Amino acid sequence: PLDKEEETAAAKCTQSCLRESLSISDLECSLCIRMFFEPVTTPCGHTFCKECLERCLDHRPNCPLCKQSLREYLKAGRYSPTVLLQDIMLATFPTQLAERRELHWAEMAELSNLTKNIPIFVCTMSFPGIPCPLHVFEPRYRLMIRRCRESGTRRFGMCIYENGKSFADYGCMLEIRQVELLADGRSLVDTIGRQRFRVLSRGHRDGYHTADIEYLEDKKVSGEELQELQCLHESTYRLAQRFCEHGDLTSRHILMQHGPLPEKEEDIQASADGPTWCWWLISILPLDPSYQLNLFSCTSLRARLSQLQHILTALLQQPP
Repeated sequence: PLDKEEETAAAKCTQSCLRESLSISDLECSLCIRMFFEPVTTPCGHTFCKECLERCLDHRPNCPLCKQSLREYLKAGRYSPTVLLQDIMLATFPTQLAERRELHWAEMAELSNLTKNIPIFVCTMSFPGIPCPLHVFEPRYRLMIRRCRESGTRRFGMCIYENGKSFADYGCMLEIRQVELLADGRSLVDTIGRQRFRVLSRGHRDGYHTADIEYLEDKKVSGEELQELQCLHESTYRLAQRFCEHGDLTSRHILMQHGPLPEKEEDIQASADGPTWCWWLISILPLDPSYQLNLFSCTSLRARLSQLQHILTALLQQPP
């Protein structure tokens, strides 16, 4: 058997032989023309960076080079690394591999920023503390969701479309709780609303919208003003209970779909977005999206409760 020194010498000899017979261009992905990062090999024998292949499969379930169907491969939803190729790259070009890894992490760090260039899903109204189930099928949003998961933030912004400006000036951060991947690459994404935000500027990244944002916070009140706010909160919550117990077909259907009215919070100013039950109510009431957006952007809990009281009173006065 070889001793330690002989083993090291043999390894060095193998490395130098590999270096002489390989060049960096032999280890480049044909899609991004950069050194392979997390290389994966398809059943038809072609190798790509994992991320490059995923982006191609977002658009069409075929090998980017030979066009062979990769439906079964896509259905498995697992991309095993090509270990031998990784070992060869590490042995022959360790410095370049380290640089490639650094570049990848720099890109991931950029995607992790939660106020600059945050990804925006333009679709529906969503609200703090309220679940928002999504069916993701467009290639740009498949990419966006994957990046949110890989960067570790698991968050993106949700805004509604607004005429003339691609999406509204206000939106809600959504947090991904669970993703169910379907065999054809589509996914069912279970998200929940987190903080509200205001859009400061708009941008694009790889086909989807992005925005620089600032988060919204309700103005805090104290003393006599807080006592008045608590009374208004109590009376509006009682109206909400009456509306939910109204018993007509519509409200029964709503409760089946959205669950019961959330419990009252002890401290109505604990959250920057105010009590969750208000958002639950705004999400189920038959309101125009522009009116919902108006309530959403308001940073006065008092004004929001007054509007809700007004709406609930009108609805409760209608004949069943």
